[in-house]
Amino acid sequence: MIRLIVGAKGAGKTKRLIEEANAAGLASKGSVICIEYGRKLSYELKPQVRLIDAKAYGVSDAYEFYGFACGVLAGNYDVTDLFIDSALKICGGDTASFAEFMFRIEKIIEERNINCLVTASAFADSLPAGLERFLENGER
Repeated sequence: MIRLIVGAKGAGKTKRLIEEANAAGLASKGSVICIEYGRKLSYELKPQVRLIDAKAYGVSDAYEFYGFACGVLAGNYDVTDLFIDSALKICGGDTASFAEFMFRIEKIIEERNINCLVTASAFADSLPAGLERFLENGER
């Protein structure tokens, strides 16, 4: 299941992701992974959460990010939780490509029964059609 948290920059999206990732890291019997853009979460996440900086690997658009995320999941057969901070930024700021990423990654997340939380600095009404199903409250 994928949950998407959107809102203005500074609205508390990352703080919530940190809280949930740390709780999952302590509770999970498998791997908990957090993908971010830059190294801003290094001191916020517990050691049980594997932190991966997409920027350090040169990921610059949604297509590269999809391949990167698939590679991370393929290399870790026991992933129970995936957290992605600033996903729209990782996708190069292109909302249409971000939507395509979400629809494509959803298939893998569902097949592997992974809990996934994604944050994006955007307003719900500015997102492409179809993404509302990922929003926690389902509202646009």
